[in-house]
Amino acid sequence: MVIKAVFFDLYETLITEWEEGMKKAAYSTESLGLDKNIFKIEWDLRRERRMNGTFPDHQSVLSDILRSQGIKPNLEAIDHVHEERLIVKTIPFQEMDPHVLGLLRTLRTKGLKLGLISNAAAEEVHAWEMCELADYFDEVVFSYEARVAKPQKEIYQMACEKLGVTPQESVFIGDGGSDELRGATEAGMTALQAIWFLPPMISDRITGYPKLKKPQDLLEHEDIKSYTIA
Repeated sequence: MVIKAVFFDLYETLITEWEEGMKKAAYSTESLGLDKNIFKIEWDLRRERRMNGTFPDHQSVLSDILRSQGIKPNLEAIDHVHEERLIVKTIPFQEMDPHVLGLLRTLRTKGLKLGLISNAAAEEVHAWEMCELADYFDEVVFSYEARVAKPQKEIYQMACEKLGVTPQESVFIGDGGSDELRGATEAGMTALQAIWFLPPMISDRITGYPKLKKPQDLLEHEDIKSYTIA
């Protein structure tokens, strides 16, 4: 089967929130009036519902967390935290890795279709349309809009349908978070792990998939290397 499309994950594959082992930016939730450790637990408990669009926006998640702890939501504090999160989530989109951009240019030159499949809430990708990456992609599937998240096979199938290809004609590239590589494989795609942004202690936890140490390594993949415009 000839590969016709390459799908990418977003965070820690095309962009990264980390630099030299530290988050590039952070924000505080203290103004909500809730202990930060309790907040983190409650935040993580809502991950799936944040990703699949059950919560319509970031503010509704914050309100739900506060109500679960018997705290009346302070709308001003919620808006403040929301604005801080938007700023933090914009930063990874401001500085693109030139090697990633070079890979995307080469793939487009080869005539391959490019798609994005990202587990994301709305506020996490509000900067997408303004970033340099957006121009390279034929179709984008964000989980909050699709109402389904990786590793559910439906999100991969939806992305393939948008591009007019079958999963068997597609390669999926991701860092491996959210069990996305297994999901892609079970959907019928060829899955490769992008480790160029990952420290070994994290990348080594995932086995069973070819590892790409740098973006250009994808060009040496047999199906990509031999592909030319028909």
